[in-house]
Amino acid sequence: MKDAPYRIVGTPRFGGILVVSDHASNRVPEDIDLGIDPALLDQHVAIDIGVGPVGEIMARRDGVAAFQGNVSRLVCDYNRDEHAPAVVPIASDGHAIPGNALDHAGHEARLNRFFRPYHAALASLLEDVPPALILSLHSFTPRLASSDEPRPWHVGVLYNSDDRAARVAIPMLEAEGLVVGDQEPYSGVLLNATMNRHCEADGRPYLGIEIRQDQLATPQQHLAWAERLHRICNEVALKLGE
Repeated sequence: MKDAPYRIVGTPRFGGILVVSDHASNRVPEDIDLGIDPALLDQHVAIDIGVGPVGEIMARRDGVAAFQGNVSRLVCDYNRDEHAPAVVPIASDGHAIPGNALDHAGHEARLNRFFRPYHAALASLLEDVPPALILSLHSFTPRLASSDEPRPWHVGVLYNSDDRAARVAIPMLEAEGLVVGDQEPYSGVLLNATMNRHCEADGRPYLGIEIRQDQLATPQQHLAWAERLHRICNEVALKLGE
């Protein structure tokens, strides 16, 4: 369904891997006018560039499925707590989002249309078909808009209290010759709402991955990262199951 708040790629399997990408889409439904320059929809402010294709490629493998946000984070940011102001952002990265200056009824309507169904469906999927590992997949910009300082990490591993998968995955990623950030380029203690809600709250093992966007610029890079993450996630799941 075109206006669905999420989409599922592949077939979820008991004991498999579920790739969750809150910000996989830059889609804005036709009946929503954000009042922004359309060019912004191709930037990080609107989408985690590259994670959608990586999740789709991973979901071609048996035992892997992808649960992906199906609207732009500017329409509704699924990786926020429900009552956080930024769940329907009125500004992001210095850009005003005038179409999100909603009254209480409009804000509730946006949550009822997107945020609540997204999280209800994810909760139901995890309950009905429990995976061995959840991969929370995001991407980050090579540098902050407010800084000329490049971010040196090819990939970051994020977590809050549960670092079981992170401790296994970090040396595996480093063995690939990558510069790996442990709680970089930002901390999962602060930015982990979806995994806090669906994993940490219930003890489900998950791996939070942030890939630098210049690592996801081409179809060849999408394929390489999908293969790498598929291999590493399987190894992590096996290790955690021992």
